[in-house]
Amino acid sequence: MKNNPLPRLDEDPVLREQLLPHCRLSLGEVWQDPAGRHRVACADATNESQVRSLICNDHASLAIQDPPYNLIAFDLRNIDSFIEWCADWVRVSAQVMSPDAAFYVWLGADQNQHFQPLPQFMMLMQQLNLFESRSFISMRNQRGYGTQKNWMAVRQELLYYVRGNPFFEVQYTDIPKILRGYYKNINGRKTENLERGRSENIRPGNVWVDVQQVFYRMEENVSGCYAQKPLKSIERILLASSQPEDYVLDLFAHSGSTLLACERLQRRCLTSDLDPIYCEIAIRRLEHYRETGKTGWQNGHPFEDVLGGDTEHLPNN
Repeated sequence: MKNNPLPRLDEDPVLREQLLPHCRLSLGEVWQDPAGRHRVACADATNESQVRSLICNDHASLAIQDPPYNLIAFDLRNIDSFIEWCADWVRVSAQVMSPDAAFYVWLGADQNQHFQPLPQFMMLMQQLNLFESRSFISMRNQRGYGTQKNWMAVRQELLYYVRGNPFFEVQYTDIPKILRGYYKNINGRKTENLERGRSENIRPGNVWVDVQQVFYRMEENVSGCYAQKPLKSIERILLASSQPEDYVLDLFAHSGSTLLACERLQRRCLTSDLDPIYCEIAIRRLEHYRETGKTGWQNGHPFEDVLGGDTEHLPNN
């Protein structure tokens, strides 16, 4: 049977109607990992009661949030209501996190709309004063968008905040050091940067150029999702800002990248999504990995047992 990817699940009401009966969670319900490591909730990120049902008595030392900032780019929500909504889930996140915690937020910057919602979100974080700014990271996408009269947009924004004194461990990339220079006197001897370094590879700065954007030919691809973050990017955050067995919070599960990265690196994930279908995708992705060792479905999809592999007949495909 021929395998075909799913269309965007958030834009296909007919397909959603087919899939919802096969989802294990409804709003307010929590899936407990049979292995006892993770929890997935169908929850509103702004509803403290629903989020606390996910957290129970645990506290996350790290949050990796990926809110649907595309709502602004596609004019589905005005900027003021979006920022008010962000304020609510940031407050809820702060309530269930440890005193010493790291807080990462993926965000977008629409270059045709005064780069919103990035500057508005930055101002919000300053006003809330719940976390301190630490770094502004850019991840380079291999694909981009633009016109012949503008620079190609190929970046993803990642904001890094902290409170207290959270764990942080320096990471290294797979990129070898090749540039000599930056000479410095050490104990009366002139040394250069390659000699002083602790690794033959370079440390990641706040511009990430070595992370491959997810696309359909990659094993980790989860079709039907529209904003999948690469596992390598999530794993870099986990290794830098958490330790094994730490709890990691993600209130926008979507394709389940944070959940799967936590499984691979022995962290404990507390994740949720408002949409039962994306909750089910996250759970199925974890189960698929445990059964097969594969990180996604590549040209297949998470609901092959429901729809079969042949999705050519589906609308919008």
